[in-house]
Amino acid sequence: MSKQTEANKKWQDQNRERARYLRNRSTTRSFLKKQATEEDIIELEKLLDERRRQLNEQI
Repeated sequence: MSKQTEANKKWQDQNRERARYLRNRSTTRSFLKKQATEEDIIELEKLLDERRRQLNEQI
């Protein structure tokens, strides 16, 4: 195993939540760019609006 690979694994082990967030964000972006249908996008827009409202309520 290369030193870089070991360093990446160590970082991921120490930052599990951040690594999960980044992985999920990457998966979501890839899905939107490459696979999402018009129907998917409409549903996701509704979910985004709902999430925005939730975040604004926290402020």
